[in-house]
Amino acid sequence: MSKRLDYNQIAPAGVKALGGVYGYIMQSDLPSELVELVYLRISQINNCAYCLDMHTRDLLKKGQQIEKLALVQAWREAGNLFDERERAALAWAETVTRVAETGVPDGAYEAARAVFDERELVDLTIAIGLMNAYNRMAISFRNTPQAALEK
Repeated sequence: MSKRLDYNQIAPAGVKALGGVYGYIMQSDLPSELVELVYLRISQINNCAYCLDMHTRDLLKKGQQIEKLALVQAWREAGNLFDERERAALAWAETVTRVAETGVPDGAYEAARAVFDERELVDLTIAIGLMNAYNRMAISFRNTPQAALEK
């Protein structure tokens, strides 16, 4: 599969705008490891190889254990490997990413609000929307994962 176009060169202002949102999220009160776990889970749902590769590498650099990363997609069955906030963030990420299917039910909202304050939940939802946008860009224009370039 070859890259279709380089959106970074074609629309640098648009990509910079997305980067501004990314910068906002990384400066929020949400822990960066939590945000990266959410980014990884969203990228799994969307089957974005480029983002899966990138966020796995980022989490490994931050000291995240490979065993935990291997179980992100099965976090519900992973026992206490994921703490309460991680489980709530992953559940929220799943329902918001699949909004057309889920409609983001009241129960999902109430569960997230039990763990996150209003600002955190808004910031988390912005992060979820951002990663979905990045996934759609990378998939649509066939960004090559770093792992494939190293072969």
